[in-house]
Amino acid sequence: MAWFKKERPESSAAEAPAKKVKIPEGLWVKCDNCKEIIYRKEVDKNFKVCPKCDYHFRISASERLPYLVDEGSFLEVEDGLSPRDFLGFKDYKDKLKGSRKKTGLKDAIISGEAKIGGRPVSLVIMDFNFMGGSMGSVVGEKIARTVERAIENKTPFVSVASSGGARMQEGILSLMQMAKTSAAVARLGQAGLPFISILTDPTFGGVTASFAMLGDIILAEPKSLIGFAGPRVIEQTIKQQLPPGFQRAEFLQEHGMIDMIVSRREMRATVGKMLDFFAE
Repeated sequence: MAWFKKERPESSAAEAPAKKVKIPEGLWVKCDNCKEIIYRKEVDKNFKVCPKCDYHFRISASERLPYLVDEGSFLEVEDGLSPRDFLGFKDYKDKLKGSRKKTGLKDAIISGEAKIGGRPVSLVIMDFNFMGGSMGSVVGEKIARTVERAIENKTPFVSVASSGGARMQEGILSLMQMAKTSAAVARLGQAGLPFISILTDPTFGGVTASFAMLGDIILAEPKSLIGFAGPRVIEQTIKQQLPPGFQRAEFLQEHGMIDMIVSRREMRATVGKMLDFFAE
């Protein structure tokens, strides 16, 4: 047995195990278009638009408000309306409950009065986070009531669409909203009041086939998907490959379906100029 003990060399700082740096969740976001990882605050400062490729992230109705209307001007109306399960559709009550908890809304739309560029408007904004922005009886009713207030107050009507279409859980009651909202918009036109329709990603189904495409001026955010049936359904039906960019806002503008493509950063200013034009 050795009469001495071999001393162990002291561990150097370089040999010490590296401490893991814990990065808080939610600091970074991945762009769905260019796949770049971007600092979330940078995206937020840029109107929720990717600074790398100009992709417009999907946003909620409450997030869109400050980008579109004058600060502090929005007054919500009809916020007490809530959908009912008229048909006893399986899991519908649970889906409504989940969407309310997720969004803080009672349905897939907010409606009210606001000012854009200093001019009063009657306004609705759809929220895709609530059951895909589907249009049921309450969504259609709130749109119709907002149009009626526009007629009563002699103000322009502005809508922001973001929807997968009619809400299947309400059956024919949902499909009725296509006719109801279209009839309301027709009365607005008869009253000589303008309707500015803003289409965002995505706008599909019964919403596209009704009020959303009836605007006096139809605007869209860049690269928004807009159509009735989805491209996969269309290809399977016609047995043909669709052209590149089919159903994107740029394709629709090229074929005369929409009037302008406007960046989210410029939307308030653009709508404000249009309101000024209609007021002359």
